[in-house]
Amino acid sequence: MKTHTFRSKPELIAILTLALFCFMAANCHESPSKVANAIGTPTPELPTPGAGNSAKAEPMPSIDGMKVADPKTILGRPEVPVLCYHQVRDWKPTDSKTAQAYIIPPAVLADQLKMLHDSGYHTILPDQYYAYLNEGAKLPSKPVMLTFDDTDLDQYTVAKPLMDKYGYKGVFFVMTVSIGRPRYMSKEQIKDLSDNGHVIGSHTWDHHNVKKYQGKDWEIQVEKPTKQLEAITGKKIQYFAYPFGLWNHEGIPELKKRGMIAAFQLYAKRDETDPLYSIRRIIVPAMKPAALYKAMHEGFGYN
Repeated sequence: MKTHTFRSKPELIAILTLALFCFMAANCHESPSKVANAIGTPTPELPTPGAGNSAKAEPMPSIDGMKVADPKTILGRPEVPVLCYHQVRDWKPTDSKTAQAYIIPPAVLADQLKMLHDSGYHTILPDQYYAYLNEGAKLPSKPVMLTFDDTDLDQYTVAKPLMDKYGYKGVFFVMTVSIGRPRYMSKEQIKDLSDNGHVIGSHTWDHHNVKKYQGKDWEIQVEKPTKQLEAITGKKIQYFAYPFGLWNHEGIPELKKRGMIAAFQLYAKRDETDPLYSIRRIIVPAMKPAALYKAMHEGFGYN
């Protein structure tokens, strides 16, 4: 989602959703402080600290062979908050206001995760969400999904230890062109995440806009990266995150052909025919825990 020297410049900056986050163009220059302020007041009162992650974890469902529900059933189920993170580091003087929207300082992420834990939130993984959407499978109380895009090394060295403190697991959408490059995760680190209960998903080869795919782009951007990630993890890669959050209905059959059973966008209305391929997320800027709590409650139906 952020700019790299080896990928095209992002075309969409989506910071606010629904009453909390509104669509914004790529030339938007709203700082994270303005984003947090735009959420407005009053802020819902946070639960008393100490609720923790104490509820018994729900067993991981068996996805293979699961019957996909009809779109009306899926769209009728309340949506679980799905949070999207990128870089986890302190801001630099050279970071533009647009870039800052994709960078969360470690101390801010620590405060957000503590809020989730103290408020009784439990992280879920895509298989659990998939089973819930299709079969109504039971989820833990106050479910939330943590996702990380672009393979940045700080997600492994900074975010993972912070999550470990609370037993939280996340989804790491890997852009395979970045693997092993400076400031990005290595194959060994990606495998370690997978081996320790996190989920690895595909984020294309080099962050090319899905809406512009032609010719062999599906092979280059999805098929080959999927095989590469499966070789690294030894597991099926079945979940996909659209670069820039941009998607179209025409691309969904191509994802299905290449083994993807669900895909994650950002803020657009879900596809009415294949809602599993347009699961909503919100980008989380450097907002205070109370603002994030409000965004989650107002932006999604599952509370």
